[in-house]
Amino acid sequence: MDNMLINGIDENFYNNIRNTILKARINIYKNINFEMVKSAWDVGRQIIEEEQKGKHRADYGKQILKQLSERLTKEFGKGYSQTNLKNMKIFYTMFQNCQTLSDELSWSHYIELSKI
Repeated sequence: MDNMLINGIDENFYNNIRNTILKARINIYKNINFEMVKSAWDVGRQIIEEEQKGKHRADYGKQILKQLSERLTKEFGKGYSQTNLKNMKIFYTMFQNCQTLSDELSWSHYIELSKI
């Protein structure tokens, strides 16, 4: 039986191309998501390392987060609140080995895991 033609295009041919595009989009989303998770991990690492150099860690840390949050938010938009930066610190302390991070989990998943 001949393949069905819709608007002059073989339906199997169309579906193969469509599936290729959909698969690429899924992979792109996963890669972007995982890069954002790794970025949050690395930001948390850098904040902790910077804070641990200070002699008055508690006060110094609060100032770092406040000033960092203001500058990052101004440049990159929302997502860099003091609370989110604290979450990045917690995230790093819970998953200090970056190789244990999963590309199947989003930043939101990791935040929820850190609450457990």
